[in-house]
Amino acid sequence: MPDFNIVLTPGDLVNNKINAVIEIPEGSHLKIEYDRKRACFKIDRVEPAIYPKPVNYGFIPATKDEDGDELDVLVVCSEPIPTAVWLECNIVGVLKFEDDGEGDHKIVAVPSDDRDNGDAVKELKDLGQRWQQKITEHFSHYKDLKKPGTTKVLGWGDIMEAKQIIDASIDRYKVEPTK
Repeated sequence: MPDFNIVLTPGDLVNNKINAVIEIPEGSHLKIEYDRKRACFKIDRVEPAIYPKPVNYGFIPATKDEDGDELDVLVVCSEPIPTAVWLECNIVGVLKFEDDGEGDHKIVAVPSDDRDNGDAVKELKDLGQRWQQKITEHFSHYKDLKKPGTTKVLGWGDIMEAKQIIDASIDRYKVEPTK
């Protein structure tokens, strides 16, 4: 398997596009992570079944967030997307998030060519308030059984704020690539 941080770019931010690599399909409670040294995916742990991922979860290649990992991405799709699949997505916003005191933002995106819904989702508000509430609830509590109080949802941001976070993560990666 290739090193996604080498064979893929973060995307084309000018045109609101990012590349996303999926680690955890929606509905899974396996914590699957990309192992950069071995260029493959591994199961890091099995999370409590009461906290399945409410959305496809992955990362944007060639980025580095404040926590030292690639910038996370939540890909909203009508189907779970398998682990190790990459796709081009449109940015719709950002979940501002902190884990153990470090910035661990989640870019919210949708597949660039979603013929199922006619590319109806253009920005966060198109996902609806209930979707945001469910995501907030999940990320506020998914670590409560092991490390209560270590995660904080700090709010939501629009496409421009998401792009600023992506830009900063690209710059951070250029200075010191994710290892």
